[in-house]
Order: sequence, then C-alpha cells, then structure tokens
Amino acid sequence: MAERQHRRARGTVVAAVLMAGACAAGCSGTGSGPDDAAAADPVGTLRRAPDTLVDTGSSKASTSMEMATGGTRVTIRGEGVYDYRGRLGRLRVLLPQDPAGTSEHQPITELLAPGALFMKNRGAGVPADKWVRVDTAGLSDGNLVTGGATDPLAAAEVLRGTRTATYVGTTELAGTEVRHYRGTADLTAAAKSASRANRAVLAAAAKGFATAAVPFDVYLDDQGRIRKVRHRFSFVNGQRPGTVAVASTTLLYDFGVPADVRLPAARDIFAGKIADG
Repeated sequence: MAERQHRRARGTVVAAVLMAGACAAGCSGTGSGPDDAAAADPVGTLRRAPDTLVDTGSSKASTSMEMATGGTRVTIRGEGVYDYRGRLGRLRVLLPQDPAGTSEHQPITELLAPGALFMKNRGAGVPADKWVRVDTAGLSDGNLVTGGATDPLAAAEVLRGTRTATYVGTTELAGTEVRHYRGTADLTAAAKSASRANRAVLAAAAKGFATAAVPFDVYLDDQGRIRKVRHRFSFVNGQRPGTVAVASTTLLYDFGVPADVRLPAARDIFAGKIADG
C-alpha cells in the first residue's frame, strides 16, 4: 500500500514537471515565441527597418499630415508609389478646403528625389505645365513637413535614430498581422546613420525643429517591413508665436509594385518666383 502511494506521488510529480515544461515552451508570457523575439531588441529591430524597405524595392504609400496650432487643425493627404532603391517617389497630395469650405485646391503632384522636391500645381503664377523645384536640404524641416507629406524613405530613416523603444504587442492592419512598437528617435543620431540621400535632410530637420526628439509609433509585418509609421514633430511657427504640432502618418502596402518615377527635364522647371497662397 505504501509502495503504491509512493509510485502515485512520484507519477504526480513527473506529470507536474512535464506540464511545467510544456508551459515553458508554449504558454503565454513564458515562451520563446514571436512576441519574445519581437520584444528582445526593439531598438535594434527598428534601426534595421529602413534597410528592409530598401531590400523590398518598392511599394504604394498613403500619407496623412495633421497640423495643429492656435486651436486650428488641418489635414493634408497624399497617395502614390515609392522606389526605395532609386530613392524616388510620386505622390498626389490633396490640400484641405478653405475654412469656409467654398473652394477646393487643385491636387499637387509631388516627385520625391534625393535632395529635391518637385511640385506641379504649386503656387499662383506658375504655368500649368511647369514644375517647382525645392532643395530639401535647404529647408528647416528637411521636407519632413514642408511638402505636406513626409518622404516615405525619410520617414523610415528617422527610425535609425531610435533611442528608446518598447514592444507593445500584435494587432491587425488592413488584414495583416503586425507588431506594434512605440518609442522616441533622435534626428541628429538618425542623420549620422542615414543613407547619403537623407543625411543632409535629417540634419536640417534636427536643427530646424523645436526639438530633435521625435516620438513615434511603428508597425512591422512578419518580414520586418514597415506597414505604418506615425511621427510627432514640433516646430516653431515663424509667422505667429507658439509651436506647431504635426502628426505625420505613412502607410506602406502592395510591396513590389512598379514604381516608375521620372523627374522633369530642366526646361520644364519653373525659374520664376512663386506667389504666396
């Protein structure tokens, strides 16, 4: 009788150990599954994310830029394609209606290139068939804000300056499971690690914004590709007192689509002065 009880007790202990081992391998919160891998090195993961985009080649992109100052909030939206290897993009940007809502602006076509932004339908007095060229390294925000849409690769390269980051968890975005990270990047550090095309751009933004620290939320798919990134920029309004808060959101999808972006010829670039408004 005592022997049977001993064997039964030993069997119970063995079963408990096996159950504990099974839980260690697969139970939530203690295993080495996808969540643990994602949480292991969030800073390193995000700093490498721009390289994953370049390896991917191209994608479609949707952008949204919300600006708030003095109780007024406006949203500018864009949509287009981007070639990450060629560092070239094309966006169709929609400006908000006038406050009275009585008139609409013509959509602006933007071509994004290393060190330059080309815009059509931008500014009064510019012929309809001409492009306006802007040197992005000369802008105080590096064109993270000026064009009304953040260059998708520049948005990704901000993450090279990630200082702190935490893994929030998994969620679903447009039918795709993604991993959500939240953190803060430093534009000065991002500029030092960025590709040659965006180095001067991010350095200009680091000097021109009210702070070089950029809070962000970013969502990566299981291949490490950025599906969504949201930055919160802050800059001093040169015309009015106070700081302008900007939330820039970039969505990336349909990876590998053709992204044939051709820059305008010199004869098609407007050489005059752009009127305000």
